[in-house]
Amino acid sequence: MKKIVLNNGLKIIYERSFGSLTSFCIGFEAGANMEQGYSLGIAHALEHMVFKETINRNEKQINEAIDNIFGFSNAMTNFPYSIYYGTCKNDDFEIALEIYQDILLNPSLNEEGFHEERKVILQELLEWGEDLDQHCEDNLLYNSFNTKRIKNLIIGTEKSLKEMQISEIKRFYNEYYNPENCVISVVSSQDFQEVVALVKKYFENWHCKDYNIVGKNEIIQDSINSGIYMEDKEGFNGVKVKYIFDISGLNEQEIYALHIFNEYFGSGVSSILYEEIRTLRSLAYEVYSEVKAEKGIGFFSIFISTSKEYYESVLKVVDDIIKHHINDNVNFNIEKSKKRFSLKKALEVERTIVLANRMATYEIMYGNSNRLFKEINGEYYIEERSIKDVLKKVFNKGAVQVIK
Repeated sequence: MKKIVLNNGLKIIYERSFGSLTSFCIGFEAGANMEQGYSLGIAHALEHMVFKETINRNEKQINEAIDNIFGFSNAMTNFPYSIYYGTCKNDDFEIALEIYQDILLNPSLNEEGFHEERKVILQELLEWGEDLDQHCEDNLLYNSFNTKRIKNLIIGTEKSLKEMQISEIKRFYNEYYNPENCVISVVSSQDFQEVVALVKKYFENWHCKDYNIVGKNEIIQDSINSGIYMEDKEGFNGVKVKYIFDISGLNEQEIYALHIFNEYFGSGVSSILYEEIRTLRSLAYEVYSEVKAEKGIGFFSIFISTSKEYYESVLKVVDDIIKHHINDNVNFNIEKSKKRFSLKKALEVERTIVLANRMATYEIMYGNSNRLFKEINGEYYIEERSIKDVLKKVFNKGAVQVIK
């Protein structure tokens, strides 16, 4: 992997690949975490708006250009970032860069386009809660936090969206869509210097507008409101259970240790959670745990899909398993778990577009895209004692949501 910073502060990250395709990702630390002083959902609304019109292309021309050049393209807003990414032929990389340069540096951001796109976002909001798994997590985050941004949906609320003004979107754009707040990652068989030259051609003359985010990228810390939160869902015959535990205070080494523990604890059909809840007791048809270490998110979660008949038993089994791992020795093959985790990370980034995304988002969230490759290669020393210490921190305080 190679990295260079242009004179305007823009970071370029490059990884060589093989074949005829180039994947790239343009990312900003301009996700929902940065909405302090703005309406909820403004980061996501801006992501929509840049595709409406530029000073050079209308929406139809933007859509046609994307379809003509990209085999795949997309954009997304998360709490830590907003990213724009795609895969094209090597020969079309320059054209692809020009398209995204126009979209991101020259958006019209006009009133008429915003009124049109707000209708689309409100429709998206209506569909958001129809996924019960997502609904369970959203309710849990809302109940568990008081001020942290993850309390509310990335997309915002109906009230915040209806009150949002295009002038506010322009202010957010001017503040955060700047070269010093941007990372461009490229995965390609094209030579590094050739890639840098093309990026420079379209982005080197881009300069800051109102860039002044000193202190604004510091995440508001908020202690979890412990408890079991219940919701009765009319017409739903099953039960969804979700646990979360705060991991925002863990460092890089501790996060990796938690990932390794999770390979044994709740990732896969041989995990202790799966074995105890499904294999041995047949109490649920879906059970897993995962580490969400992204900036501004930072929680360890356990998810179970079960029935009204068994959910109370499930809660007891999970609590017993957690207590056992806090109080007794953690006994599992650490090297085996490291190998499994490395394999999954390597498989995850096998597609060049995913690798480009991860390189950009790791740089945005952690200031170090190389952390991704350290995880893939297992370049951390982990011992049983360190995992034990991490578990005491993680399982110290949590919350549970039950949808039934």
